[in-house]
Amino acid sequence: MDRHLDGNDGAPGGTPGESHGGSSALISYLIGLGLSILLTLASFWAASTGAVYGPGVPVLLAVLAVAQMGVHLVFFLHISSAPDQVNNFLSLAFGIFVVALIIFGSMIIMANLNHMIMPMEQIIARQR
Repeated sequence: MDRHLDGNDGAPGGTPGESHGGSSALISYLIGLGLSILLTLASFWAASTGAVYGPGVPVLLAVLAVAQMGVHLVFFLHISSAPDQVNNFLSLAFGIFVVALIIFGSMIIMANLNHMIMPMEQIIARQR
């Protein structure tokens, strides 16, 4: 197996000639780490403080979770909107679709079962 490696060997979908080594990559990872830590601490703070309106806490946590996912995608997985990243983006979109399908399908099935099942009082009354 004879491969030519010119020192700029990157991940599939990366721009040709783009170097993934050196200080720029380290700075990018450190920025991502810092933002991830900041968002994690903000999530713990939002869940444990009384400064946020009670019913708004789940919404704030969802927003912080989406921001955390965005940071991971951009800084660690290097997903971008570049034209050569179409396959990576489509893979991510398909994965999100499958996860959403499983979650919402399960919720629909459980709601249907909850609607169709006999109430507990009637089950207990039949056993007597």
